[in-house]
Amino acid sequence: MAQRPLDNVENVVVDSGRFKYVLIRVHDKQTGEKKDIVRGSTAASYHSDIYERVQSELERDGGRLETECLGGGRILHEPENRRIQVYGYSQGYGAADHNRTCQLLRQRFPDYNDITWTNEGY
Repeated sequence: MAQRPLDNVENVVVDSGRFKYVLIRVHDKQTGEKKDIVRGSTAASYHSDIYERVQSELERDGGRLETECLGGGRILHEPENRRIQVYGYSQGYGAADHNRTCQLLRQRFPDYNDITWTNEGY
């Protein structure tokens, strides 16, 4: 059985430190399958910088995958303390579902015991 394109898409790719993030839904146009992914980067000045980079990577060459930005926010990631805090919103995309983001982060970082979210802050 051939590998599905969604299997090649990592669920979570984030930096350490304080940075902007986006929650993205990736659709396989051929099968109708979908999955949510989290992307965050200290190098991004805007949430759109992150989304547009991921969009161009996943949708290149008219492939099977298409993306939809579900919203954004900020993440404070302290690997040395095994701690992640998710908060805030994106002015361009609105607030992401921080609870869903934390679910994905807990799967990616199962040894962290402090992954929380709040709608407070920007």
